[in-house]
Amino acid sequence: MKTLNELKKPSKTEQRVAMASYATLTAAIEHISAEQTEIEIEETNDKIVIPSRALKLLGDILKAMGQGKPISIVPIATEVTTQKAAELLGCSRPHLVKLIEEGKIPFVKVGKHRRLKFEDVMNYKIAMKNEQKQHIIDIMNFDDEIGL
Repeated sequence: MKTLNELKKPSKTEQRVAMASYATLTAAIEHISAEQTEIEIEETNDKIVIPSRALKLLGDILKAMGQGKPISIVPIATEVTTQKAAELLGCSRPHLVKLIEEGKIPFVKVGKHRRLKFEDVMNYKIAMKNEQKQHIIDIMNFDDEIGL
């Protein structure tokens, strides 16, 4: 699994290709009803049977690349170290340990080490982003109330 420091934004050329490919792929996906489909690599004439869900995931990847977002794919059940979780959340490891000890993020112990499910870390991150947005909205509403 790549660390966040190794992730790179797509180049402008990659973004253009991804945007064009995304449009074509989503149009093709609309006509697929089977659980798997066959695709062909034009350069090698290789035919590959893949699950339709994987093809939809490829569409999501192309959409994000077209928007210039870096991409990382991590299996949901993956467990991460406290250091990796801290990197994902953009906080220090000691702060993350404090969150764990407060019961805000579930963990399991492997020997002396704590492990967190990637999904739990990302759910916490989403919850914090939503809470931050709500605080900003509350501040803006308060400013309106007092006439600022």
